[in-house]
Amino acid sequence: MLSDEVARRAEKIRLLIFDVDGVLTDGRLYFDDNGVESKAFHSRDGHGIKMLRDGGVEMAIITGRQSNTVKYRMENLGISLVHQGQRDKRPAYKSLLEQLSLSADQVAYMGDDVVDLPVMNQVGLAIATADAHSLVLERAHWATAKNGGEGAAREACEMLLHAQGKLESMLQSYLV
Repeated sequence: MLSDEVARRAEKIRLLIFDVDGVLTDGRLYFDDNGVESKAFHSRDGHGIKMLRDGGVEMAIITGRQSNTVKYRMENLGISLVHQGQRDKRPAYKSLLEQLSLSADQVAYMGDDVVDLPVMNQVGLAIATADAHSLVLERAHWATAKNGGEGAAREACEMLLHAQGKLESMLQSYLV
């Protein structure tokens, strides 16, 4: 169930921005003996992202780390608005607002750690993963029941689609 306030905020969303580590992944970083990094992404999160895009909501990434794995996964998902290596995420956020001609109340941001708060504090809908830092959970408008990397992004996508009256018809299309 969504509160009236969260539903009202979610109806306006035209862009969902994700952090990566701890949101689209479980936050663990894997390195092989050569220092090559790898990450695990949940396939259901990916399908939720595709459904939300089909529902008319744009997606973007703002992450503090730089990773070829993220580049590849976002290309695979059709997300072209990717800002990696952003220690301060606010400039990338402002750039996205300008590039897409959006106001803050049309943007949702999904994060899990304190580095996400400067952007989460500015958007129309701040979403936290269930296992987010306590300060992030306190300041989020809505939190998922699932942890990052374990379907939390899918949950957020479906919540937005539900609030915008699109989820049921989308899911129905899989039942025919």
